[in-house]
Amino acid sequence: MKILKKNQVLIYVIALMLIVAGYLNYSGSENDIDKTLQATASAEELAGLNNIGDAKLVNTNIVDETNQITNETVENIAENNVVTSNEINVNATNTAEENMVNENIIQTNTAEITDYFTKSKLERDTMYSQMIETYDKILNSSNSSETQKQSATEEIKKINDEKNSIMICENLISTKGFENNIVFVNGTSISVIIGAEDLSQEEIAQIQNIVSRELNAKIENIHIALK
Repeated sequence: MKILKKNQVLIYVIALMLIVAGYLNYSGSENDIDKTLQATASAEELAGLNNIGDAKLVNTNIVDETNQITNETVENIAENNVVTSNEINVNATNTAEENMVNENIIQTNTAEITDYFTKSKLERDTMYSQMIETYDKILNSSNSSETQKQSATEEIKKINDEKNSIMICENLISTKGFENNIVFVNGTSISVIIGAEDLSQEEIAQIQNIVSRELNAKIENIHIALK
């Protein structure tokens, strides 16, 4: 019986030792697991921090790229504005030059028209002066008969009356807004040249009435032309 009890005690002691050893191993395993978990957690945290750093880097790049795009856009807008401004200046210059050319053409045309009327009137008046001079020679010639002298006197009076009537016609036509005008009389036919691009029916009628009244001419014998 004593032997059995000793064996039982020994078995209990061994069992207790195994239990203690198992507990110790279990505790050690838990510590290792905790350390492993902590290490894993630290690694994940570090990875998370690295990821956060990457995210910040990406955001910084995005900001830099955005700033670069914005700067390029501003530069492009500035360049476009410069080009547009230059185009406006060029167009304005071209328009001014075209206007100057057009004004020069208008002034040239106006000068040419005015010159035409001035020269035409001078030539017409010179013709009248030569005709009067011819009749004066007949009057002052001792070889001229009284009939010839009488006829010459009548012709001189007729020319002077015609000149005066023409002058009145041209002055009255000028008051209607047609400063450039000239009247030619060839017997019963009368030609009136007006410096204008167009005439209304009312204006034509006014000119015809003036010429008809002052030169005692029929309306159908009055011919109006534009210069």
